[in-house]
Amino acid sequence: MKAIVTVVGQDTVGIIAKVSTFLAESKVNILDISQTIMGETFTMIMMVDTSLSEKSFDELNAGLNKVGEELGVNIIIQNQKLFSAMHRI
Repeated sequence: MKAIVTVVGQDTVGIIAKVSTFLAESKVNILDISQTIMGETFTMIMMVDTSLSEKSFDELNAGLNKVGEELGVNIIIQNQKLFSAMHRI
């Protein structure tokens, strides 16, 4: 399954490293990534493939929430089909 991961928050050292480390340890492949810094706000969006992960979608969501709390950023993972449908409306 493909999913979209978004990260938004105050820019700090290590955001990309910590998020991508969690995903790699969860056997989630990053297919595409875009990030930018607007002023002091860090934004990143990733398309990922979760099909090889042994973690459920809920476990991935909980893990990303924990990483987000540690970094002081907001991390959201959404099913790519749901994400696309929401943005077509």
